[in-house]
Amino acid sequence: MTAKNTDRVSSEMLEMALLLSKHEVLSAQDFSRIKTLCEPPPVYSPERVAQIRLKKAKMSQTVFAGFLNVRPSTVQKWESPASGKHPSGSAAKLLQIIEKKGIEALAC
Repeated sequence: MTAKNTDRVSSEMLEMALLLSKHEVLSAQDFSRIKTLCEPPPVYSPERVAQIRLKKAKMSQTVFAGFLNVRPSTVQKWESPASGKHPSGSAAKLLQIIEKKGIEALAC
């Protein structure tokens, strides 16, 4: 699925959730959860990735990479301003969750 298709699906899902909420079929709490899921994650700067890893997750790059299911070299690139690489897709969404709710939100 392309980014354009994902945006369209998210937009339609959010619109349907809003209508269900207005008709009191969907609770305000569930609407809020759906809204959060549909929001695209922010662009993460190298400093922000490092801050999340060090302050929120309190993990080494290797352990953090394992949690995100990426290679340690990927985390290194995200944290290096010279690389120009940024987390995207599911990795960016996981960073967004960790940033908002802490690493515990991903722990089983």
